[in-house]
Amino acid sequence: MSIHHNTKIDKVSNSSHNHTHRGEERSKLVLACALTGTMFIVEGIAGFLTNSLALLSDAGHMLTHMIALLISLGAIMFASRPPTARKTYGFYRLEILAALFNGATLFLITIWIFFHAYKRIINPEPVASGHMLIVAIVGLLVNLACAYILKTSHGSLNIKSAFMHMMADTFSSLVVVFGAIIMHYTQWYILDPALSILICIVILVWSYQLITESVDILLEATPKDVDLENVVKSISELDEIEGVHDVHIWTITSGMYAMSAHIYIKDIMVSETQQIMSNINTLVNEKFSIGHTVIQFESNVCSDNPHLKRD
Repeated sequence: MSIHHNTKIDKVSNSSHNHTHRGEERSKLVLACALTGTMFIVEGIAGFLTNSLALLSDAGHMLTHMIALLISLGAIMFASRPPTARKTYGFYRLEILAALFNGATLFLITIWIFFHAYKRIINPEPVASGHMLIVAIVGLLVNLACAYILKTSHGSLNIKSAFMHMMADTFSSLVVVFGAIIMHYTQWYILDPALSILICIVILVWSYQLITESVDILLEATPKDVDLENVVKSISELDEIEGVHDVHIWTITSGMYAMSAHIYIKDIMVSETQQIMSNINTLVNEKFSIGHTVIQFESNVCSDNPHLKRD
């Protein structure tokens, strides 16, 4: 006996992306994106005008977090779009493709800044530290405002992730402020490329994580926060279940997990498997945040699979 049970994809959207305050979160993300995007443009222009690589690096760092905010906003917006006959999982993977592209782009940006920082270290150039300080302080205030906006949200994992990115950007802005103050009083202009390198390292680490996580999702690797063996063990401990095999767990998009599994049970009526399936879905959803499952029940009466044979 082989029976397939499949939870509907629209239920997945409700369970994995069921944000009671989705509208409020969307509004706050839009506001944070607007503030961050405006400051990115201001710091970029000011960086060229003041000849400050540190400001340009901070603008690049702010760009990384604006992208993170846009990805979070996109995830909320696309989560509400229903799947189609051709896109049965909906449009969630667009978030991952965007993240992969952005990670690669940010990597190229940091290479450009590293190159110019190297030339500045060999031949330091004067920086308009006074103007640089004003812009850096404004950037710091914008980052603090965005962090406050996101912190007061009823956030999902998306919002919490965006909040952490804004806190990291706040740190880089603080570094630029202190650097501008030191250069204003000491004229130690070599500090400017040194700070830009420090900020670029932070961007590289974030970009590397973004690229590797995106590739893992596209390769349908088991999520890092899910222990496959623990999932199998937990399911095996449920009543009526005698074995579990061919388990696959993957990520559809950030925070949305799916699982397929073959479940070995006794030779029982089809109607009796409904409760077993419900117990499995409740377990994996509550304990491992797996919202979508494809369960195949099997019995040794009709299977020659050696994994299912018992003495």
